[in-house]
Amino acid sequence: MVTNRGSGVPEVVASQVSVRDLKTHLSEWLARAQSGEVVEVTSHRKPIARITAVKPADSGISSPLQKAIDAGLISWSGQKPNLPPPVKLRGQGKLLSDIVMEDRG
Repeated sequence: MVTNRGSGVPEVVASQVSVRDLKTHLSEWLARAQSGEVVEVTSHRKPIARITAVKPADSGISSPLQKAIDAGLISWSGQKPNLPPPVKLRGQGKLLSDIVMEDRG
């Protein structure tokens, strides 16, 4: 339940349930919490815990590619990409891969 106490800022008012009632009707109280209700657990009429819904997990790790997909800038069919053939370089000299291998020893 959400109320305003004159300050214009909504305040969440929790439903209170005793430990005994919580144990007896656990699935009902968890369903209420899952639906967004804050459930305050009491022992001897004193609040000891709060049960709230878990927000969807935000992995926090989002690659630039995933951000572009989420934004609708690009799409992916789930298949391997169909890449064009490699570009052949002109000129003489060593391949970069050979230079790297020599450098590594």
